[in-house]
Amino acid sequence: MNEHSMNQDIDFDGILSDYRADPYDYVEIRTAHTGRVRFKVKKDDEVQGPGGEWRHIPGSLLYVLYRERNPKPIHCVINGEVAEIRTDLEGQFVEAEEKVMTIRHPLTKREIIESILRKVLSNFVAPERAKYFFSMDVQAKIEKFGQRSVTVKPGDEVFTMSLMKREMPVYYTGEPGIIHSVYFKPGVSVEHGAPLIGVCPPEKLPLIQKIITRVKAEWE
Repeated sequence: MNEHSMNQDIDFDGILSDYRADPYDYVEIRTAHTGRVRFKVKKDDEVQGPGGEWRHIPGSLLYVLYRERNPKPIHCVINGEVAEIRTDLEGQFVEAEEKVMTIRHPLTKREIIESILRKVLSNFVAPERAKYFFSMDVQAKIEKFGQRSVTVKPGDEVFTMSLMKREMPVYYTGEPGIIHSVYFKPGVSVEHGAPLIGVCPPEKLPLIQKIITRVKAEWE
């Protein structure tokens, strides 16, 4: 496949146009557990994520969830503004995982590049909700040469999955290529179906570099 046909296949211009028309990510805020909701923000309010050098300063207070009179304050994890809020739930008892508001987050240049790459790269996703680590061999190569020096192919033992205090090998099943992007943090729980790595076949590498260069040059 040549670069022209890959460009057509991806419709990169269309993707960029979509981001220019709506350069935001819409993050749904859902309740962690049951309780009675008391909102602390309203629609169109600006909110901030965690601050400080170690992100130790909590973000804006979004709402308080009361359960058996015990208040649990819920703070924002990203910056943006309140795009939607379920005012009908104010003071009401809600179930866990109830959507209570949506935050419109303005995408940075880096986030736009990462989002486009997720559409272009071959993503290998988490087979279970678990904690993941690179296998010892892969981790050693990454530490010595960097992640983009590591080539993977179907059948390779790339990860170790830690689930229910058991560790199991995870074998790669995607198309062969180099590890271009890493989406997980070792030892941090990953949801089922969330991408772990983005793999780039060698013939796509010039296109990936072109995408990154173009977004950096054209995006304010």
